[in-house]
Amino acid sequence: MKRNLILLPLLLYFYSCASAQKVVESETPSEIKTEISYFEETSLSRLRDELNQIFSDPNFSNAYWGVVIQSLETGEYFYRLNEHKSFIPASNMKLFTTAVALIKLGPDFKYKTSVYTDGEIKNGVLNGNLFVRGSGDPTISGRFNNGDVIKTFKDWADSLKNLGIREINGDIVGDDNYFDDQYMGTGWAWDDETYWYSAHISALSFNDNCVDFEIRPGKKIGDTAIVLLTPNTSYVKVVNRVLTVHRDSTTQIDFFRIPGTNIINIFGRISLKTGSYKESISIHNPTLYTVTVFKEVLESKGIKVNGKPIDIDDTNLSPNYDEMKVLASYESPPLSEIIKVINKRSQNFYAEQVFRTLGKIFGGEGSTQKSVEVVKNALAQMGIAPESISIYDGSGLSRLNLVTPFQILTLLNYMYRQEYFSYFYESLPIAGVDGTLETRMRKTKAQGNVRAKTGYVQYTRSLSGYVKTLDGEIVAFAMMVNNYLVPVSTANMVQDIVCQRLANFSRTK
Repeated sequence: MKRNLILLPLLLYFYSCASAQKVVESETPSEIKTEISYFEETSLSRLRDELNQIFSDPNFSNAYWGVVIQSLETGEYFYRLNEHKSFIPASNMKLFTTAVALIKLGPDFKYKTSVYTDGEIKNGVLNGNLFVRGSGDPTISGRFNNGDVIKTFKDWADSLKNLGIREINGDIVGDDNYFDDQYMGTGWAWDDETYWYSAHISALSFNDNCVDFEIRPGKKIGDTAIVLLTPNTSYVKVVNRVLTVHRDSTTQIDFFRIPGTNIINIFGRISLKTGSYKESISIHNPTLYTVTVFKEVLESKGIKVNGKPIDIDDTNLSPNYDEMKVLASYESPPLSEIIKVINKRSQNFYAEQVFRTLGKIFGGEGSTQKSVEVVKNALAQMGIAPESISIYDGSGLSRLNLVTPFQILTLLNYMYRQEYFSYFYESLPIAGVDGTLETRMRKTKAQGNVRAKTGYVQYTRSLSGYVKTLDGEIVAFAMMVNNYLVPVSTANMVQDIVCQRLANFSRTK
């Protein structure tokens, strides 16, 4: 790095290109000793100069960057800028959630959701209630079932039929008491609640707590659009105000779910040339949603249900599961696969479910408060002081989260040396290949090389992870920018250029 030279004019003339000096005061004020240290410009010093120029981009004059880059082999810092300042991390928060989950739960951890009964089976009739007991599992969906969102429910129905059950004289009760009832994260924006990325948190969940919409144009201009739902359920009421427009018009569609209800308004227009428009919209009360769709599947399989789907919170029931029969169950994929969904797809719902699970298992309560305590205690073991980091959720959707680039680097450094590093590393998006980095850094040395977690909420962009240099040296980096007003693509470009420069860096050139 270039340093100011405090030299006499003559010495400055001779040594400005190849030397740096420091002035040292002796015990006697009148005596001044000057030491001149010679150095050659290195590839690392050139890299630092380039990074200084990159992060001085005038497009971000009203914003501020926080950056730290370190060799994980030598410990040498390649670059530091505001690394101890606090930033809103956005989805870089998922790095903390998934790292702690791997360490505390292990990569082989699995959720289990079971169907119990408090009744007896006689002559093909179950006289009693069915209880679906949730454990926080986020995976009951089509994601791990080849797109069949109701496969788990169909399997449960088959299990009941194999037990000879053809009719149920009782209710289908959803038990979500493994977690508390705070269904949104602290600091989440109310006007995001409609959308998939703000799906409700619940110990009993199904299909990411969303309904999936496919909207197609009508046959002619002016026709109301065709709306298809997955699952095809009576749980939501759709108000369709989307009209079909000329082929030359653009498609613009938006949604609004009335808070506290499952009335979903769709409005806008769809062009005749649009094949289909797809979106996932959150539902209210995931527990009731789960047991409603389960009841619908049971009936479609020929099992008559004389009761109703109901949330256990709306009953006086206190089931003793130790004394009840298990009729069917579902086991999730291992945590190593779950964190891939969290990090590669930046899936907020999965992150929040895992976050609450940590609070329940290690703090005795599936609440935000206990989850924060568990995560902070784990981070303390990594060298991150609990009082120096602000955590309000597990996904990064809250704008109340505050972390420093150095804390992210500390986490990345710590995980690099842990036995579960390969699971953590493999969960991260790969530049130009998959996840949220699929379309970035293509046709560069960074493609297939950079493994990093993206982060975005309005006016915030983050990218943190690992890259190998041209020499094969592995480097960890954290880049965060807050308060910018330029397009997100401009922030992406800066981060991508830095990653490309690191991927092309060599100490010998």
